[in-house]
Amino acid sequence: MQEALKEALKAQHKDEVPVGAVMVKDDKIIARGHNMKNQKNNALLHAEIIVLNKTMKKLKDWHLNDCTLYVTLEPCPMCAGACINARVGKVVFGANDSKAGCFGSVYDFAEDNLFNHKPQIEKGVLQKECSNILTQYFKAKRNKEV
Repeated sequence: MQEALKEALKAQHKDEVPVGAVMVKDDKIIARGHNMKNQKNNALLHAEIIVLNKTMKKLKDWHLNDCTLYVTLEPCPMCAGACINARVGKVVFGANDSKAGCFGSVYDFAEDNLFNHKPQIEKGVLQKECSNILTQYFKAKRNKEV
């Protein structure tokens, strides 16, 4: 999760919402990414989607059963769905997302029996650090707008 936090800081320095992600397979980081929605004017460029794309390209496979995604913020519906579709074996996240989180906060895709894949979910890893970077970012944004 420390590496995902480093990615979140990269996003923050680019004036993006500071969310970072890394994909791990066999105890090695195989892909890194951070939010790039504003920079690329593309609502799909969440940290998770970027990392999933990089991972599938590197592995030349979309079945990611043996991979673990670490992300600083609970995945939204799009990203949670992408994790299910890519068969990610495990998703580990730091901060809960009470507005859009779909691995337990707003909804729980991992517990819905209608989906054909259920990733393992681990919540709250470095939660304080992951939450703080988001809180500080939005606080600074609000202060600039005043």
